[in-house]
Amino acid sequence: MLGSEIENFLAMMSAEKGAATNSLAAYERDLRQFIESENLQETTDITQESIEKFLYDLHDRHYTPKSIARKLSAIKNFCTFLYSEKKIAANPAQNVLSPKQPKPLPKFLTAEEIQNLIAAAAASQDYRIQRIAVMIELMYATGMRVSELVALPAGAVNYTKGLVKIFGKGSKERLVPVAETALEILQRYKELRTEFIKKNSESPWLFPSLTAVDGHLTRDAFYKDLKNLAAQCGIYPSRISPHVLRHSFATHLLNNDADLRAVQKMLGHESIATTEIYTHITSQKLLDTVCRKHPLANYHADEEDNN
Repeated sequence: MLGSEIENFLAMMSAEKGAATNSLAAYERDLRQFIESENLQETTDITQESIEKFLYDLHDRHYTPKSIARKLSAIKNFCTFLYSEKKIAANPAQNVLSPKQPKPLPKFLTAEEIQNLIAAAAASQDYRIQRIAVMIELMYATGMRVSELVALPAGAVNYTKGLVKIFGKGSKERLVPVAETALEILQRYKELRTEFIKKNSESPWLFPSLTAVDGHLTRDAFYKDLKNLAAQCGIYPSRISPHVLRHSFATHLLNNDADLRAVQKMLGHESIATTEIYTHITSQKLLDTVCRKHPLANYHADEEDNN
């Protein structure tokens, strides 16, 4: 009987896999829901068709893809156990596909919110907060990762050509153009930078630190300062992070008709598919454009006038 096989499976998961009590309870709950829903009695009753029917039923009952995937994982583990114990001749769950998990859309700030952050930080009397204004400006101007930002060498910015050399993942380098306004802020920052270097010393980093082990500002320190600054500007801290600034860079470029491939190169994405998620954010702008520009946009209004 399937009930006893479930007990054997749970015992194996506990003894050999070290599954936690909560995990075992979830496995049992999901497996018993499966066999009761499909009225299964014997191990041979478990087929690919019965599994897929169960999944379709869950979908029709508005279970989330995450919940369905978890239940399928329990069934797959159970079938693998039955097959290894020679209780079934073949694994019926082997070719059953998990439901696609929806990817959350990246969060981003408006251009006005970012400008408010920069202005508030620049107006501070605290050198550390003034430096945050420079970092936000540079991150928003280039879309670089926070790990790339804090470890940026002092000589990475070419002021003549308006380019910054970014050292990305896998030690890969990329050149990203920098707006003139950001270059001007970086020029003015040169004097402020000395406040973070010991007297009569030098630092190879654009954003040095007097206390950090690596000699440059850490990601955690930038993250905390950014959160505090957001709260001061009336922006919920949960809405902002260094990565949100990167998302904002990509989103705003695409909203202003930048080429997707160009944005991919600036972000340092290996695959264009990674960059394409930002196109979902711009869909509302596209919809508005279609409503305004399509030949049929004013069709109904004209029709009503004629009637």
